[in-house]
Amino acid sequence: VQLVESGGGLAQTGGSLRLSCTYSWFTHNDYAVAWIRKVPGNDDEAVACIGTRDGIPYYPDSVRGRFTASRDRVKKVVYLQMNNLNAGDTAVYYCVGDRLREACGSVMASRPRTWDYWGQGTQVTVSS
Repeated sequence: VQLVESGGGLAQTGGSLRLSCTYSWFTHNDYAVAWIRKVPGNDDEAVACIGTRDGIPYYPDSVRGRFTASRDRVKKVVYLQMNNLNAGDTAVYYCVGDRLREACGSVMASRPRTWDYWGQGTQVTVSS
């Protein structure tokens, strides 16, 4: 199983970026894909999760309304659209996967979780 990320980079405050994550499992698998961001010295924060079969997204309160997760089941790609960015969104963003679709519940509840699969991470920097 592989997760390969693309996107990220530099954005200005109030701007937008889109991250992509290509996954390698079968389309009939009902797995969860989440986006977790890491900042040195801070706890990991999951900012979105989506089921790769049903495409239903979940968000914690901290980003709801600004971030949107979606997926293309044919291309096997999950997207994270990030709008109205601010300096607090600066982080390394990781695409992660779990064989349990229910893992998305931990994202919505902001509960820590050990994920089965990890991408390589992509830097997002927001400047003012």
